[in-house]
Amino acid sequence: RMYSFMGGGLFCAIVGNILLVVSTATDYWMQYRLSGSFAHQGLWRYCMSGKCYMQTDSIAYWNATRAFMILSAMSCFAGIIAGILSFAHFSAFERFNRSFAAGIMFFVSTLFVLLAMAIYTGVTVNFLGKRFGDWRFSWSYILGWVALLMTFFAGIFYMCAYRMHECRRVAGPR
Repeated sequence: RMYSFMGGGLFCAIVGNILLVVSTATDYWMQYRLSGSFAHQGLWRYCMSGKCYMQTDSIAYWNATRAFMILSAMSCFAGIIAGILSFAHFSAFERFNRSFAAGIMFFVSTLFVLLAMAIYTGVTVNFLGKRFGDWRFSWSYILGWVALLMTFFAGIFYMCAYRMHECRRVAGPR
């Protein structure tokens, strides 16, 4: 059963990491109508009337959102590596439990993506939402929230696997 938790956690983590990368890289965090035509923007570019332009303004909330999304993807990736390594049993790592480390990395990833989404949501609703009358969050933004759930559940699965391993280790051989 421990390997089932680890497999489920690894699946959630890989899907979550893909969603983090796609969400961070795409230009559909927000859609709005600007002088009659539709426009959309992401963390790196904004697009109007079929043309996309780099976000050249160094605005703190964009930088913070970008940084937290990148950190989230990196810690999720580190968790995936630790999660894969936890399937192997090396006696040299007896005191360092890789499934526990993977779980912690997934929770760290969850925290980073939560910070990114909270910052972006707060600023968008309070600042940009007032600037543009007809606007809405779009699919890149939604993928960020789905990635948050996936990394969180990956952490839960790996902590369950760790707990099962520890209970079996403490109980000793039967």
